[in-house]
Amino acid sequence: MKNIIFILLFVVLTSGSCENEHEVVRSFCYWKTDLNFEKEDDSLIKNLNVKHLYVRFFDVDWNPYAKEPLPVATIHDIRLNNSNPEITPSIFITNEVVLQANASQLDSLAARIAKRVQIIGTRMNETKADKIANEIVYPKEYYKNENFKRLNYDSIKAIELAKLKVDFKEILIDCDWTEKSKKNYFYLLKQIKQQFPTAKISATIRLWQYKYAEKAGTPPVDKGLLMCYNLNKPDDLKTKNSIGTSEDLAEYITHDTYKLKLDIALPLYSWAVVFRGNQFKGILSDYDQLRSDTIKLKKSSDTKYILQDDILVGQTYLRNGDEIRIEKISEDELEKMISIVKSKIKIDNQTKVTFFSFDKKYINDYGTQNISNYYESF
Repeated sequence: MKNIIFILLFVVLTSGSCENEHEVVRSFCYWKTDLNFEKEDDSLIKNLNVKHLYVRFFDVDWNPYAKEPLPVATIHDIRLNNSNPEITPSIFITNEVVLQANASQLDSLAARIAKRVQIIGTRMNETKADKIANEIVYPKEYYKNENFKRLNYDSIKAIELAKLKVDFKEILIDCDWTEKSKKNYFYLLKQIKQQFPTAKISATIRLWQYKYAEKAGTPPVDKGLLMCYNLNKPDDLKTKNSIGTSEDLAEYITHDTYKLKLDIALPLYSWAVVFRGNQFKGILSDYDQLRSDTIKLKKSSDTKYILQDDILVGQTYLRNGDEIRIEKISEDELEKMISIVKSKIKIDNQTKVTFFSFDKKYINDYGTQNISNYYESF
């Protein structure tokens, strides 16, 4: 009898623990106009066990002269070297586009988005085929004849290219829509879905859209990507950290009733916000030169500094007396943010946890072990 009770207890305990065990899909956002991985980038992908990348393919903005939406800032190149993460094309659409465009323009835009994604996907495949052909043909020393080399290279590239299809599993649409623009935006999403019948369509969900879902509406897509950063206005002198804090996040993630399955995006970057005479002057994403100059930068509080001299940082001219606010999410704050997300949002094996953004500077700053721990915290 005791043995039976022990076996039953063991089954209950182990089944309960297995039910809660999961390993999220490790992901990053890549938001530059060129993706050309070097060996160090490949190593970071491998060490972090990253399986997925959201890659910004292009933006869509409203052209006031043509009075129509037009693609801008298209990514030039995608070369992953030896990495092979799954790629989700990401398209940023300004709110102005969905405010100004009519139904006919939105129909056309959906078709043009699909065409441009196809073109970029084809270029990606050509790059892959080119790499394979080069690795097979050109290291072979016994190919003495250059014409023979070229003939073999072209043949192998053609064969490899024929094997590759532009077949993305997911397309992410990024737009900070409003109550006023949601009707047009949701219409556009339906048209985009028709253009990608075999792919899942996902949409970014800002925190206000999550908290006030009845007012903001729920986009007609397969899933959402909850953006857990950029919570405050950087141009406000009184802002503590515009990237976000756990207290800010807790004010938005107040329920667990959102109608879409959600993936999670968290911040993994830092920047310097500049004020002159209490007036906002801009944001510096590359401020290492400033941070290392302890003579010209006088600390006035935990996150604020006063410039002691005129200085040129990149292309930005800063003046003596400018106030610099360094913004970064601490390791403790990130752990708190993860706990808040987990308390309200269902996490499972299919949940993508993505960090913004993939950049050697930010990754090395936080450390690969810490980042791995963040993934594991889910």
